[in-house]
Order: sequence, then C-alpha cells, then structure tokens
Amino acid sequence: MSRDLIIGIDAGTSVIKSVAFDLAGRQLAVASVPNRYTTDTNGAVTQSLAQTWQDCVTSMAQLAEMLPDLAGRTAAIAVTGQGDGTWLVGSNNRPVGDGWLWLDARAGSVAQAMRDTDADKARFLSTGTGLNACQQGVQLTHMMNIAPDQLTQAEVAFHCKDWLYLNLTGVRATDPSEACFTFGDFRTRSYSDEVIRFYGLGDHARLLPPICDGSKTTHALTDEAAARTGLRAGTPVVLGYVDVVCSALGAGAYQAHHPVGCTIVGTTGVHIRATAPEDIVLNAEQRTGYVMIMPVEDVAAHLQTNMASTLNLDWVRGLVGEVARTLGAEVTEDQLLTLMNDWIATAKPASLLYHPYISDAGERGPFIDHTARSSFIGLTSAHGFGDLMRATAEGLGLAARDCYAAMGQTPNEVRLTGGAARSRTLRDIFSAALGVPVRQSLREEAGAAGAAMMAAVAIGAYEDMAHCLADWVTPLLGESETPDRELTALYDRLFPNYTAARKALQPVWHGLAHREDL
Repeated sequence: MSRDLIIGIDAGTSVIKSVAFDLAGRQLAVASVPNRYTTDTNGAVTQSLAQTWQDCVTSMAQLAEMLPDLAGRTAAIAVTGQGDGTWLVGSNNRPVGDGWLWLDARAGSVAQAMRDTDADKARFLSTGTGLNACQQGVQLTHMMNIAPDQLTQAEVAFHCKDWLYLNLTGVRATDPSEACFTFGDFRTRSYSDEVIRFYGLGDHARLLPPICDGSKTTHALTDEAAARTGLRAGTPVVLGYVDVVCSALGAGAYQAHHPVGCTIVGTTGVHIRATAPEDIVLNAEQRTGYVMIMPVEDVAAHLQTNMASTLNLDWVRGLVGEVARTLGAEVTEDQLLTLMNDWIATAKPASLLYHPYISDAGERGPFIDHTARSSFIGLTSAHGFGDLMRATAEGLGLAARDCYAAMGQTPNEVRLTGGAARSRTLRDIFSAALGVPVRQSLREEAGAAGAAMMAAVAIGAYEDMAHCLADWVTPLLGESETPDRELTALYDRLFPNYTAARKALQPVWHGLAHREDL
C-alpha cells in the first residue's frame, strides 16, 4: 500500500491516544491507554516518564492491530501532549525522577511571590502569559530549593510531548508555543534572555532545549523506536505544538478572515481567540491568560484558561458513585452520565451560584490565585442534588464568560469541543451564558488531528494550513445553535453576582489556606 495515513499521538492528562487519519483528514482508528499519575497531600502531582513512553508504545501497538500494514502505510507521525509541567532528563536520555504535571500545586507560593515583583510586568508583556504554579519556569525555581540534586543531574527540561519526541527521534527539542509562553516572546517566536533571567535560574538555564517548529521541520523515527513501535525506521516525525494549540487547530479555532472563538470543555476550560499578534490586547492589569503561537503564519492564540472544567463534573459524579457503592448498588458509567444529563436538563436554571475552582492548584484565569476554592452560594432546604448538578454546569458556562470578558469581548461565534460538548444541554448553557451562537466541533480527536494537520503540511500533502483546514476542519463543524433569549437574560443577571462573589471570597480563601496556623 502507498503511505496514505498519518498517526497523531495525543498524550493527555487522562489518556494517551494514537489516532490514524487518512491524508484527507478522515479518522480511521483510535487506540487509547489510560494515563497514570500520582498525587500527594503536599500538592504534588507527578508522572513516571518511563511509564508514559511505554503507554505511548502500547497505544501504537493497539493501533497496529486495528489497521493492516500500519507501518507501510504511515506517511508521518505527529505528537502533542499536555502542557506546562517539568520533565527532567539526564545522561543517556534517562529520566531524572518523575515529571511534575501542570496539576502540581507545590510552587503556588513561589508563583505568587514572583507575580508580586515589578519585574513580572516585563515578563508578562513579553510572553503574554500570566504566571502560575503550573509553568515550568516557576517549577524549576521551586526545584532549586527542594530538589537541587535533580537539577544538577538533569541535562534538559522537557514537557510531556518533548519527552515522547525524544524517544521517537532521539532529538532534544521543544515547540515554539510552549517555549515562548513560558520563556520567550510571542512576537519573535523565540526565547527571551530577559524572561529567562527573570526566573533566576543561573546555570540551570542550560536545561532549556532548542526550539523546533514542527510545521516546517521533521526528524526520522530511530531504529530503536521503530523496533519498539513496529513502525518503519526513517518515518518522518513531527513535534506538534502544545495540546491546547493542536486541539484549537483541529476544532476550528482559526478561520481566515472570520474571527471566531473556541472553547475546549475538557479537564481544563480553555477559551481561545486566534488573531494576529499585533491585535492581541493583553490583560496587563491582572496579568492573566496565555498567548500561544499557532502553526499558521502570523497567527497566535490568545487564551484564558480556567484551571478546572470537567473536573468539577467528575467530582459531582464521584459523589453519586460513592453513595451508590456505600449502599451496595452497582451504577455503571453510562447510568451516571444519563443521570447527570437528566438532572441538568430538568433542574431550575440559575437557582444557585457555583464557582468551579475545584482544582487543588486554585485558579489561573481570568485571575490567578492558588488558594481559590469552589463553593455553592444560595443554598436552601428546597434545593436537591439536581440543583447542585445544574449549578455546577452553569458555573462552567459563567467561567467561560468570565474568561472571554478578560480578552476584551466574546466573539460572534464560539466553537465547542471536548467530550462534555457532546451534551446538547451543556451546549445550551454555554451558548446562553456567552450570549452568542455556538457550533460543536464533531472532530472526535481534535488534539491528535491538529498535530496530524501539522504533519500533513510539513510533508507536503497540503500546500499550506488554509487548504488543510478546508478538508480537515470545516466539514466537521455542526450547525449553528443560537442561545435561548430567556436563559441568556437570566445569566446576564446572574453573571455580575458570579464575579462579585469570587472577588469577595478571596480573603476567605486566603484565610482557609492558612488555617493550620490558627
């Protein structure tokens, strides 16, 4: 067979997936392996590098079982993965300890102290990115205090996808999007010496890898990786941009001459406007958000990200499952999802106010506070569990509105992607909360697709990204869904209370964070 497919690898927080697409963008098969990470009471969230590579190999082996002659048919491989975090690698490309994930909260106080300095203003204007505990610069600074031996042993500091790319190609590199929003300048698409000095890394600045733009450059699959994966040595491999950018690309966040928004309703809530770098209006007062370079000439993604999106729904669902297990009842995942949808659809709208700050790492958009915590406001004895469920979903919609407001205004249309976006009820809530029509991206694996699109352009299957978008994205956008006027008016009245309450609660969060001192 001719080389007629591309493998997109997406190493996310929940699962690691290998997805096969034909050169026209049709998804042929997907194999997934649950991701595994470890949490600790001190806020640590870490992941084994060796296990991550093995899980990636396993997913590719599963894909080979689904498709005949996968090795012979593969024109290219592209890899993306979860952003932020710190994955240290030392001599002989061996891991130095476990990787710190973006969920790791240990550097929260370090991030706050850095944000309080005058120097952070210049760093923000260069990167366009608010400082928080998730980011590698802050984590490296904290490691200098609590794990100096690991930094001494390390030769390079990676992110998840960079580690997988190393195993596939033997090349140490990171992508422009992740490099610039942490250590660079989104206007020049390169590292910034001034930003690097801001972190005070000293000699540890040597850990930053070279920048490789996968939209223009490929490296060959090594003999060793070919033996592990069953693919052919020499197959072109593309280092995709960070998963947020790849997901945005695959879901339709960018459309030439037609400004749209894109919200990823995933583990994290990501709200995106793709535009020319010179048109980005930074939230300089609060210094929040991200600016991430896109694999399109002269285009960057302006983002606000709320730390936890579907994590909030998972938490509520977990409560139901826990009660059921305590009573000796067997409730399947499908039954739980059906119950959740029914509760959300039938409960009275806006009867409660919920802030979706369920992550131990607090919140990072549109404000940054590592002590931020979730809360229900307005409870009475008349409220039932369905009301809690509905309020949780509404909290996600209001958080999206809060984030778009920090970027200036909500776009005229927002594309929704992520597993939860399959729920019509949830889409209705988002549309009404934002006050604009939404369109569901029917692309099932947007992150892997975005990485594969980069590969399709890099190997010359498409002249440029615009032509690739016409085949890979546009046909998979659902019909426009207009917001319900009454529900929109209801959320318009609720939103000022949402923002006022989160501002009023900040002293309470800070007090609770230090309650061990009381």
